[in-house]
Amino acid sequence: MRFASLGSGSEGNALLVTSGQTQVLMDCGFGLHDAILRVERLGVSPGQLSGIVISHEHGDHISGVARLARKFDLPVWLTHGTLRSQYKAFADVSHLHEIDPNWPFAIGGIEISPYPVPHDAAEPVQYVFSDGARRLGVLTDTGCSTAHIEQMLSGCHALVLECNHDSDMLMNGDYPYSLKLRVGGRLGHLNNQDAAGILSRLDVSRLQHMVAAHLSKKNNTAKLAVQALSCVMNCEAGWVGVATQEEGFAWREII
Repeated sequence: MRFASLGSGSEGNALLVTSGQTQVLMDCGFGLHDAILRVERLGVSPGQLSGIVISHEHGDHISGVARLARKFDLPVWLTHGTLRSQYKAFADVSHLHEIDPNWPFAIGGIEISPYPVPHDAAEPVQYVFSDGARRLGVLTDTGCSTAHIEQMLSGCHALVLECNHDSDMLMNGDYPYSLKLRVGGRLGHLNNQDAAGILSRLDVSRLQHMVAAHLSKKNNTAKLAVQALSCVMNCEAGWVGVATQEEGFAWREII
């Protein structure tokens, strides 16, 4: 199993996970042309995708999904709440599948386990992907952790973990106060220290890849995010990857 990012941040997010002939896209917050270029940059034709799974309805995660699905006749999996909030946008998408936030499902050779997260959306979820032997856990767009989140991510072979902001940078920055409260609140986004706290409570004995994701351009730096995670892991800073807005990150193999 391997995974790569098309880009990560407030301007668009998408993650590609593959195992054998199965190629699953998680979210797509990019315009159609941009999304096609980003998928092809990873050596994949969009028409070869097995489908798209959606985490929630915010534009930086969903804005390109319906157009990509219509153009390449791709199936889409999403929660009832997400579909209800975007019913008109998905009205003419041919293959829609509603998922239970607590019930695993399979797309080809990949088992996908959704799990609920605290975020200001209709019915948000994140996912753990598995080929039966290896597990990739993804956690972004949550304001805080839960015991269930940590249970789902514990023991994974790879993690993509939100480090959205540095709390001092956010509170001393130029965002309106209401937006600061939203971003930093329990239904907002994880700061570096909260992400590190989650990581400290997980079983990381099998961990091969650690990637910081969804970094804010205004309220964080890659250096601060990496420092927070590497301190918990007691590893060299260079071992922790960072998903960027422009490039995402290249393929990573889970062995």
